[in-house]
Amino acid sequence: MAVSVISGGSPHSPKAASASPRPTDHVEGGQPTGKRTLDGVPVGYARTEAGAKAAASNFATVRGSAAFLTNPTARQRATAAMSTAEAKRSAGEDANQAAAQAAKDLQGDSKKVAGKDVIARTGVFSAHTLAFNIHNATIRLWTTTVRGNTAGNTPPHAAFRSVTVNLVWEAGDWKAASFSTGRGLVAPLSSQQATNTANDFAQYISGEAADPVVRGATNDGVPGPYTHDEAGARAAAANAAMVQGDPRFFTDADWRHRMLRGMTAPSTLKAVTHDADATAQLVMENRQLGADGRTADGGRLVTRTAVLAARTLTHTSQAASVELWTASVGGIAGKDESQHPQVGFLRMTVDLAWIDGTWKTTAVSPGEPLVPSPPAAEQASPATSFAEVGGVFDAPSFA
Repeated sequence: MAVSVISGGSPHSPKAASASPRPTDHVEGGQPTGKRTLDGVPVGYARTEAGAKAAASNFATVRGSAAFLTNPTARQRATAAMSTAEAKRSAGEDANQAAAQAAKDLQGDSKKVAGKDVIARTGVFSAHTLAFNIHNATIRLWTTTVRGNTAGNTPPHAAFRSVTVNLVWEAGDWKAASFSTGRGLVAPLSSQQATNTANDFAQYISGEAADPVVRGATNDGVPGPYTHDEAGARAAAANAAMVQGDPRFFTDADWRHRMLRGMTAPSTLKAVTHDADATAQLVMENRQLGADGRTADGGRLVTRTAVLAARTLTHTSQAASVELWTASVGGIAGKDESQHPQVGFLRMTVDLAWIDGTWKTTAVSPGEPLVPSPPAAEQASPATSFAEVGGVFDAPSFA
């Protein structure tokens, strides 16, 4: 977790899209219930608002992936898998246009766009429901993208986008009727971080790391349970990062303790809870927040952690270690520009154990930053504008 970004203080460290035409099992509540992916697209969502948010987030992530942007066949299949029957033709044209627009970013200063060298990752900071019923949904996402090429000398660069996804419940699943993409809120890069070299990103090309997949499933409000495989371990690791980047983790002790009890191995729960309470107190003090998560002049704490990619370092039936590449936003949405929300790009390692039929975290260890170039020639959005993405109901779906 980017604690130094979120707290406003000094650094502090507490303890590829598939082209297969055949679907694989989808898991809901820990048990296989049907399809899980189809042509590189996560499918099989709940007919709920959380399911719609998850579909919108996954579709945006797929549309920003290296396979989608560089491989016409994978793009065609993925577009068909995520689109309504009525939208498939126009969606294909829109997808090709998006790929053409992304080509320059993906090439960087190398001679050509080669899929094996491309960095194309999308992280979802917030998901706001504009409209929802069991037949249709409209979800607006605030995302960050990192695009570039590890074969050149210019590091990948970050951008912020607002993506609105119109969804229709069709053939027993959420399908995309349309996408619209525009400029998103721009958070400045943390002054404590420096841009890495292009080659530093080589471990996060599409063949080396997985895109996050969100489901929105919870058990009494706590993320999980998970499948007993690598994908389940990656999901548990991603949720650990997302929970620790949620504003409630700092402002609501009851919520924080409930999440930790549900997600942490019993052997480490006491120590982890102690460290988390100390971190929350640090944030509240450094940001001068009241019990309601607001400053004296009405500013709101805004924190989000988006997972850009996950690498399985080790995995057995009883234990796993997953490295995450994350983007964390922290600051105050208010009149005080000195506390303007900033973004930090970090790596962290999440160690997990298989306990009582699910993955539980045993340790979350901060790693070295992996920082892209900041958005080019884009002025930071006013601090007050971040209030629209900081609320509980704007939180993205869990993995």
